Amino acid sequence: MKCKYSEIMKTIISKFDEETNYKLAVITHYIQTHELDVSKYYRDKALKYLQDEDLINLLSNIEWDIPFPPTKKPMFTFIDLFAGIGGMRIAFQNLGGKCVFSSEWDRHAQITYESNFGEIPFGDITKINEKDIPEHDILVAGFPCQAFSIAGRRGGFEDTRGTLFFDVARILKEKQPKAFFLENVKGLANHARGKTLKVILNTLRDDLNYYVPDPQIVNAKDFGVPQNRERIFIVGFRKDIGVTNFKYPEPIKKEVCVKDILEERPVSVKYYLSTRYLETLIEHKKRHESKGNGFGYEIIPPDGIANAIVVGGMGRERNLIIDKRLTDFTPVTNIKGEVNKEGIRRMTPREWARLQGFPDSFIIKVSDAQAYKQFGNSVAIPAIQATANEVIKLVFGEVKKE
Repeated sequence: MKCKYSEIMKTIISKFDEETNYKLAVITHYIQTHELDVSKYYRDKALKYLQDEDLINLLSNIEWDIPFPPTKKPMFTFIDLFAGIGGMRIAFQNLGGKCVFSSEWDRHAQITYESNFGEIPFGDITKINEKDIPEHDILVAGFPCQAFSIAGRRGGFEDTRGTLFFDVARILKEKQPKAFFLENVKGLANHARGKTLKVILNTLRDDLNYYVPDPQIVNAKDFGVPQNRERIFIVGFRKDIGVTNFKYPEPIKKEVCVKDILEERPVSVKYYLSTRYLETLIEHKKRHESKGNGFGYEIIPPDGIANAIVVGGMGRERNLIIDKRLTDFTPVTNIKGEVNKEGIRRMTPREWARLQGFPDSFIIKVSDAQAYKQFGNSVAIPAIQATANEVIKLVFGEVKKE
């Protein structure tokens, strides 16, 4: 008899307390990989933690009642570092990949990740021994941008110690995957007057011996989502693979705009701005404009393209829209003034998800505040997938799309 994944997880989680996230990560990774050879990295610990033969026996007959179950008969394997909520994972799974390890330290992001992929990521990557990570074909990572302390040296592997890029580099050195795909903010290109990127490329090319074409800044709006979001992509290939040339994908010809991602039904009044807050935003923008600055709130027209969604600051206010479908203006939160009658509102978390190319089947289980943070920190899936497609074709010769 089949047993739903969610029911198995309820039984498993009931056995542990809040401080056993590592154990749950081991168990869920074993559940995901138990049919593969890499399950040896998790098996002994998982069986020790579970201590339940009946539960173990169910693993061979799981019914995956989650949006993005493990890939059946995968064409390649990959690991998902600095995983966030799994935007890069969706892209690589869509192309036939099987994730065999994930890492993300933020607890709220872990909740979202597990809800969608049936896997709890391991935590702080700096505390994970690279030898404990399974072999994989492609390393995937959206690592943070940090400066290196070079002190007059050439700038390479040893100079990256103390940064999170070092954790990417040490895993590449130990596991030698066929390829990698790294994503970062556009500013990495000029960070520390270009020294940061130089050290990264020296490490990847000279110390780790990968063929790394020049990185490229890719804009999400060129790949089917209405968001002006530029990010730098760095891909690389182990030299014995024989790849000596790589071309980033050309923009697709698909006209999209904000109205294409808006909620189909009227949304809660909580997303509409109060008259008092709207006045504050207007004054704030005037002050900046008087100083020659362009910073401030912005209302995006239905046929327009959204600004890059970002975390904190004016992230949500830079992407306001006008939606006049609201009929009940009674506030549901404590606000100053009244709900504005012009229909000015923030986008919803679901609309932000769509701006990043997340399918509507993606579960948003956390609060709105956390959801905005998670989608703002994530990736534009179509841009990632288009580039990953080119990487996979060179390494494996074909692409298996689900």
